[in-house]
Amino acid sequence: MTRLSVEMLAADTVEPITSAGHARLGIAVLLGIAVIVLLITRFRLHAFLALTIGSLALGAFAGAPLDKTIVSFTTGLGTTVAGVGVLIALGAILGRLLADSGGADQIVDTILAKAGGRAMPWAMVLIASVIGLPLFFEVGIVLLIPVVLMVAKRGNYSLMRIGIPALAGLSVMHGLIPPHPGPLVAIDAVHANLGITLALGVLVAVPTVIVAGPVFSRYAARWVDVQAPDRMVPARASEDLEKRPSFGATLVTMLLPVVLMLAKALVDIVVDDPANATQRVFDVVGAPLIALLAAVILGMFTLGRAAGFTKERISTTVEKSLAPIAGILLIVGAGGGFKQTLIDCGVGQMILEISKDWSIPALLLAWLIAVAIRLATGSATVATISAAGLVAPLAADMSTAHTSLLVLAIGAGSLFFSHVNDAGFWLVKEYFGLDVGQTVKTWSVMETIISVVGGALVLLLSLVI
Repeated sequence: MTRLSVEMLAADTVEPITSAGHARLGIAVLLGIAVIVLLITRFRLHAFLALTIGSLALGAFAGAPLDKTIVSFTTGLGTTVAGVGVLIALGAILGRLLADSGGADQIVDTILAKAGGRAMPWAMVLIASVIGLPLFFEVGIVLLIPVVLMVAKRGNYSLMRIGIPALAGLSVMHGLIPPHPGPLVAIDAVHANLGITLALGVLVAVPTVIVAGPVFSRYAARWVDVQAPDRMVPARASEDLEKRPSFGATLVTMLLPVVLMLAKALVDIVVDDPANATQRVFDVVGAPLIALLAAVILGMFTLGRAAGFTKERISTTVEKSLAPIAGILLIVGAGGGFKQTLIDCGVGQMILEISKDWSIPALLLAWLIAVAIRLATGSATVATISAAGLVAPLAADMSTAHTSLLVLAIGAGSLFFSHVNDAGFWLVKEYFGLDVGQTVKTWSVMETIISVVGGALVLLLSLVI
């Protein structure tokens, strides 16, 4: 990644990195994050603008020249968008094809037809986890809400018994599994191996989603015993279609990028010879860009054409999928700019030097930093990006596996205790017809369970690999 050196920003403005310098940088970080938090929570400013202003404020508080702070911010923004922007766009296209073609409905209906009674919460976890692979969290919620309400009403289930497992599946995918924006940015920031991160992420995600989903939903249903609200359930995409993709074709399309990236990671471990022809082939087909692009192209046929879409309809679907992610791309890019400003001001090096005298493990430190930023800003993506920038120097001496675990520790911390400053909190509250207290007892506690269980599993894995 292109970056300015610490000396370039700090040479004429900030004293050498001594105890006094550490204190100044530490205060600058706190003030910079405080500016972001204040702008987002108090003034309801868009996160892109808040991160931009917060980055400039950070440079000013650290004593860096404004022109060099601007260069740091724009460099970080550009490299971040270049690294993950295309992947986010491809993920959005695949998700829109999945939704509009009725492929998501096909998966939902097939699984629900084979589940019932006590198996229903587990079916909801499976549905949410599979659908959550290519979809952003908010899109996944909108897609699954009609299903959750329908199942709860028809089966006379408590809404929490059905809703919590679905939310847990979506949230775990969002926080821990690439190609979601947060994990991708963290992987890029600490230079982790995407395939290994994906494999370890799945290993952490499975037990985490079980505990936070079906297991916790039993208690959530007792604490908040509500039925599905009597409201108009939005029409599903497939209701306007004469046909829709098959279950098998849809599943293969959705899992293709995951399989290709995992295959690359496996070949890298087994072969471990950059000159080997097999490894070179898998390095190409397992690259995130190629894996997602292959899934999108395949989806145009297995999803779009299978649903009877014309070429024009597929083109329109692709076009519509890109508009909603403009805000996400800007937030992720600005987060990358904030991260680069942190690095160029010497904050990452400061944390590296200070942490040498601490007995706290690097993975736990990364988790705690992400937790703090999550609580302050309410954004899992902002927490992931900022924490990754702060702890990136810690990855320098780590093994490949532990660097991937560092990404997962950040991702787990970024999900901690969603509350009133998180848009997801209000989304869940309104869709499920809950009050604030009920949302805290269910959604907020569920997010905390995901964060704590996921973080604990990452620490345990670090002891054995």
